Amino acid sequence: MKKGKVFLVGAGPGDVGLITVKGLEAIKQAEVILYDRLANPKLLEFAPGDCELIYCGKLPDRHILRQENINDLLVEKALEGKMVVRLKGGDPGVFGRVGEEAAALAQYQIPFEIVPGISSGIAAPLYAGIPVTHREHAESFAVVTAHDKSQNGKPKLDWEGLARGVDTIAFYMGVGNLPFICENLMTHGKPATTPVILIQWGTFGRQKTLKGTLADISEKVLEAKFSNPAIILVGEVISLREKISWFEKKPLYGRQILLARTSASPSELASELMTHGADVIEFPKWKKTPMPLDLTTITAYEKIVFASPESVAEFFKAVVEQEIDIRSIRADFFGASIKSLKALKDRGFLAKFTEEMVDSEDMLIVGDASILKKGFVKAEMMVTSQKELDLQFLPIFKRMHEEADVNTVVFPSSSSVAPFVDALSECGLDSISLLKEMQVVSMGLQTQAAVKKAGLATTGMPDQATKEGLVAYLELPVDKGCEA
Repeated sequence: MKKGKVFLVGAGPGDVGLITVKGLEAIKQAEVILYDRLANPKLLEFAPGDCELIYCGKLPDRHILRQENINDLLVEKALEGKMVVRLKGGDPGVFGRVGEEAAALAQYQIPFEIVPGISSGIAAPLYAGIPVTHREHAESFAVVTAHDKSQNGKPKLDWEGLARGVDTIAFYMGVGNLPFICENLMTHGKPATTPVILIQWGTFGRQKTLKGTLADISEKVLEAKFSNPAIILVGEVISLREKISWFEKKPLYGRQILLARTSASPSELASELMTHGADVIEFPKWKKTPMPLDLTTITAYEKIVFASPESVAEFFKAVVEQEIDIRSIRADFFGASIKSLKALKDRGFLAKFTEEMVDSEDMLIVGDASILKKGFVKAEMMVTSQKELDLQFLPIFKRMHEEADVNTVVFPSSSSVAPFVDALSECGLDSISLLKEMQVVSMGLQTQAAVKKAGLATTGMPDQATKEGLVAYLELPVDKGCEA
């Protein structure tokens, strides 16, 4: 039997844009992915639709997978001949136990590759405006585990070497041991006035920082109820933060957005929001199965309506594959959304919006059957793909939602509302109570009407139903009053 192969991949610190090209390519080819809590779940959306996803973190109904169990799973799946990815937060070689996993694979002569990732001990400080080294402030840097198997969970370290020989120290997952860390550094020579900063969820839009000194940071952490996952950075280089802080100045920094979606792949809208500093959870996740298209009678129609940008792509792919001369299609083209119109324009067709037409028998609707609910009953329907809820992502969404503090919900189209509400119900969540304290944004009047029809409060909509218009709208101060 042919053995599979394992890629031990560093997912980076959180921002999905920080994964390596090689790491992302491994995810796109994976048949099985074993992933940790600190690997951003949004990366899993790049995996094939039939990829098996195995969570290695703690779940309500069982304890965290022990390292031995993870090793055994990697071996088991690879011996089944599968392409396996072990996705780990940060860099797999920095407190990631990649050596143990690689040794287990080598024992069974299973081929593997280790793909480095950006370590959170370097990336999180940079996103907080702090380089870990600087010619004038820090010529040395150390990364240290602040929780190990020693007695009482207190790290046994060369405290004198750290205090006297290292300018900048990054402690990983050490919030619980912070008083112990500060005490030992001061006892062994670090001045009590040495700057300390904690960076929680570094590189995410929900990144938070807490600054102090070795003398007072422990008390500040208790007052602020600061917790892991966080990097503790110690050193004079922290003083640079006031000058070069950049990430927290992005216009949508602090926005944690729940984006309702209807497409199977991550959207351009989500990408735009993240570019401006927001955290974005896209929900629900869909699986799409392409359907065979018969275009033999395509020249008989006077009007063709495209229900989505995906349907545009699927239709023209079939035109090419079936060698149909586009000039033989005499129908006028229409789009059911702005995105559909844009997808047609990108292919050289200036289509009209569906509101400018009436239902007729010489019309073909291409794409999602949901458009039939809008009053088109005489027209024929061409289904380009079957779409269904991806149940494998429901528990993933619940974990993402529990760890985030969502303050904004965006409905990009009227067709996104009902599936969003239904999928929340599948997760055991009530949409009305969930969205009650959030800013609920609708992209257009039709979308706002659908939101109200679903019994949800709405706080308004941008002047233009575009991604640029949405960003501009979200930059404005939040109006706490909700429109019924």
